[in-house]
Amino acid sequence: MQFNITKDFLEEIITLIERDDSARLEHILEELHFADIAEIIDELNLEQAVYIVKLLDSEKTSEALMELDEDQRDRVLNALSPKEIADELDEMDTDDAADILNDLPDNIAKEVISAIEDSQHAEDIVDLLRYEENSAGGLMAKELVKVNENWTVTGCVSEMRAQAENVTRVHSIYVVDNNDKLKGRLSLKDLLTSSETTPIKEVCKPKVDYVTVNTTGEEVARIMRKYDLEAIPVVDELDRLVGRVTIDDIVDFITEEAEKDYQLASGISQDVEANDSIWDLTKARLPWLVLGLVGGIGAAAIMGGFEHLIKEYAVLFLFTPLIAAMAGNVGVQSSAIIVQGIANDDLKGSIGNRLIKEMLLAMLNGVILGILLFAYTYFAEREFLTSLAISVSLFAVIIVAGLVGTFVPLALHKRGIDPALATGPFITTSNDIFGILIYFIIARAIIGI
Repeated sequence: MQFNITKDFLEEIITLIERDDSARLEHILEELHFADIAEIIDELNLEQAVYIVKLLDSEKTSEALMELDEDQRDRVLNALSPKEIADELDEMDTDDAADILNDLPDNIAKEVISAIEDSQHAEDIVDLLRYEENSAGGLMAKELVKVNENWTVTGCVSEMRAQAENVTRVHSIYVVDNNDKLKGRLSLKDLLTSSETTPIKEVCKPKVDYVTVNTTGEEVARIMRKYDLEAIPVVDELDRLVGRVTIDDIVDFITEEAEKDYQLASGISQDVEANDSIWDLTKARLPWLVLGLVGGIGAAAIMGGFEHLIKEYAVLFLFTPLIAAMAGNVGVQSSAIIVQGIANDDLKGSIGNRLIKEMLLAMLNGVILGILLFAYTYFAEREFLTSLAISVSLFAVIIVAGLVGTFVPLALHKRGIDPALATGPFITTSNDIFGILIYFIIARAIIGI
C-alpha cells in the first residue's frame, strides 16, 4: 500500500524530533518503507535529517540514503563521522556503497573504507572504484549467487543458502568452473527436479547473456531491454564472473542519462537541479544563451546585407520569423528522430542513405507547406513573384534544415560526442542563420533585384 507524506504527518515528525521523543519516532518510522523515510528526510533541515539517520538502524537508513535527493544526501553524509558512514555502507550493496564513496573527498573516503567492519565487503567496494562510472563494471554489484559446475545438486543447495544471505534479490544462479569462469546459469526448476547426486554441469544452461566490465552503460541497457533481462552477469578480461547488473541499477542509469540529454537538448551544459545556486544555474545556461545571441547577431547581419531588398519588398521582412522558425523546427524534428534512433540502436544503413531518405521526406513536406504558403501570400498580397519567392525559399529551407538536422547528430555520434547536443540551441541557431541566408538569396534571385 502506498503511503502519502502529508503536511500534518511531517509536522508530527518534526515535533517528535524537537521533543527528542526517540522511542515514539522510531516506532513510527520503523513501520515505513525506506523510500518513504527518504521522502521525509528530503523535507527536513540538516539537523533534523541527521537526527533520523542516527536514530534508525543502518539496515533501514542505508536504503533510504540512496533514495535521497543528491544534494541532501551529500549534506547528511558530511554531517556524519567516517565510522557512522562506514556503518551505513556495511549494510549497502557494493555498487551503492561505491557510489557513496565516489562522492566523498579522498581523505574521508579512505577513513570510511578503513572503518568498514566486513573486510571482504570493503575489498569488493574498493574493487568497484577502479571502473568507469558508466561502464558495466561501474554499474555492477558484487553480490550474487554462483555455484561450481562440479558440485552436486545437494552441495549446490547448501552453498546457495549461505550465499543468499548477502544478496537482496536472487535473480539468477550462475555457474562457474574452478577458475571462476562463467559457464552458464542454473534454472531453479531444473535444480528442484534433478537427482541430489547430479553434477551441476549436467543441468545448467550453457547459453547465458553477459557483458564485460568495460561494456558501456548504454550497451548494457540495450541488451537488457532487448532480451527482457532482470539481471545480467559481468565478466572480466579473463571471462571470470565478477558481478551482475540488475534492472534497478540500469533503470537509474537510463533515467540519469535521459535527464542529461534533456538538459543538453534544452541548452543546459551542466547537470543542475532547480534547487542549485544561481551561480551554478547561470554557468549551466549562459554558454548556450551566448550562442543564441551570436546567432541572432549573425541573422541580423545577414538581413542588413539585403536591406535594399527589404525596403523594396517589405513583405519579405514580415515572413522572416516564419522562415527562421520553420528552419529551426524541421532541424529539431530531424535531429530528435536521429538521436532517438542512435539511443535505441535502431538506425540502419549508411549516413548517405539516411541523408537521401531525409531529403526525400523534407521535399515532400516542403512541397506541401510551400503550396499552402504560396496560396496564402498570393491571396493576401496579389504579387506572384513575391509569393513564389517566399514559398520556394520555404521549400529550400526545409530541405537544408532536414539535412543539417540529420547529418549533425550522426557526425557527432561518429566522433564520440553526445548527439543530444544536436537537438538543442546549437541546431536551432545554425538553422535560423542558414534559413535566413537562403531565404533572401532565393528571394533576390526570383524577384530580380
